[in-house]
Amino acid sequence: MILTKQYRCIHSSSCQCTKGHLSEDVIFLVFQQLNWNPKLIATLSCVCKWFDDLAKRVLWKEFCKTRAPKMMLDLQSSGSHSVDGNWRALGKLLIYCSGCSGGHLFNSVQIPGHFVYRTRFSRTSGKSFLLPQCRTDILYVSDPCEHLDQGDEGDVGFFRGVFKSFLVSKVRKMLIDRAAKLHPTAVCPYCKAKLWDMLQAKMIPQSASCRLGAYEDCIEYYVCLNGHMLGICTLLPLSDSEEASESE
Repeated sequence: MILTKQYRCIHSSSCQCTKGHLSEDVIFLVFQQLNWNPKLIATLSCVCKWFDDLAKRVLWKEFCKTRAPKMMLDLQSSGSHSVDGNWRALGKLLIYCSGCSGGHLFNSVQIPGHFVYRTRFSRTSGKSFLLPQCRTDILYVSDPCEHLDQGDEGDVGFFRGVFKSFLVSKVRKMLIDRAAKLHPTAVCPYCKAKLWDMLQAKMIPQSASCRLGAYEDCIEYYVCLNGHMLGICTLLPLSDSEEASESE
């Protein structure tokens, strides 16, 4: 069933859709029994602004905590009750490979975004994507989502990630100090914030390609103002990738 999002309803006391409406506590219990199903949360968000707000405040948060409990505990360990961007954006990042089909980023390929069943995010892997002077920052990065046999591009991998406390990170400070430019048109597929080009800012270390098992000159990624990361690489053939991993 496709629902059209209604923006006029704010669920005020005079709102007609509150008649016989379930309380937040009941909705919480229902979705708890549904194991915080992301498709159903997204469907509920389309009903009206009140449901959308409930989903962003509560349901997506619980989905994230259930899907990646240790990661969420770490992202909140600084004392924040929220995360950079919002819980819905983080929930989408956990389960959605952005691909590239809009013509703004990664212009060499056209691969539509898609949902993924399961992805591993690693804080240890994240260190490989940071310059040595920024490695006190905390970055969680996914394993590459592989799209094989993409014509002249070979085997393509998309990866994504999120910084902890990005506003006070050394990466953000370095981007500002270097006067790195934001992409003129593209926005983050997870939170719609503007994007910094890490390749243009010369902030992609060689260790990133080693970690991904990718060609050194065929990797690029972006970081948005909220600390979400998305990138692309051309993967080495399996035998070459194993050699690169051993040399690392």
